[in-house]
Amino acid sequence: MTTKDQVRALVVDDEQPLAQLVAGYLEHDGFEVEIAGNGLDAVEAARRSDPDVVVLDLMLPGIDGVEVCRQIRTFSDAYIVMLTAKSDEIDTLIGLSVGADDYITKPFSPRELVTRIRVMLRRPRTAADRAESHVIDLGDVQIALDAHEVRRAGMPVGLTPREFAVLATLAAHPNVAFTRRQLLDRVWGEEWIGDEHVVDVHIANVRRKLEDNPGSPRIIRTVRGVGYRIGPG
Repeated sequence: MTTKDQVRALVVDDEQPLAQLVAGYLEHDGFEVEIAGNGLDAVEAARRSDPDVVVLDLMLPGIDGVEVCRQIRTFSDAYIVMLTAKSDEIDTLIGLSVGADDYITKPFSPRELVTRIRVMLRRPRTAADRAESHVIDLGDVQIALDAHEVRRAGMPVGLTPREFAVLATLAAHPNVAFTRRQLLDRVWGEEWIGDEHVVDVHIANVRRKLEDNPGSPRIIRTVRGVGYRIGPG
């Protein structure tokens, strides 16, 4: 029976025996699990059920795992574990910065997968609750930390919880440059494991939503060789 405290997981793989095996281990560990067999169904399921974690195969019929990951990242902060058939594909995925939180190659131990997921879920999902409660004014962009709300020219901007947490962390410390690792520790948690470039993906998403020209940002600035900051160029 489902309870409000159960963690929701979405398992996406067109190999039904493997999907059922992973789902079985997750259910045994107390997860509420849904299975999708292709990319389009996966995106639809993620929108509908708002999972806490997505176990996502790279090779899928229809749209592949890379595109599924990108689409889910536009509306969800679910932890995403990407399954690949070859270890060298991991380097490619990291280079693409698709936004996955962890990668695991087949064949793998379902028990190890569940353990890695539990480590990711152990820490709070956002750091915005720890920020000082006030409104930060960045020109035509206002960030209400207590309300978890961002407005641009008076209109609300739809950020995911983790996008908001990244923005709030930077905005609460103007002119301070944060490394990827520092942002990961503050937003994802110190026990987070996975690709540090997930920070770049979230920064790019925030810029796309807040900047007139994301390629020449005026709010979140890149500090070459360091990371990111908010403040005058």
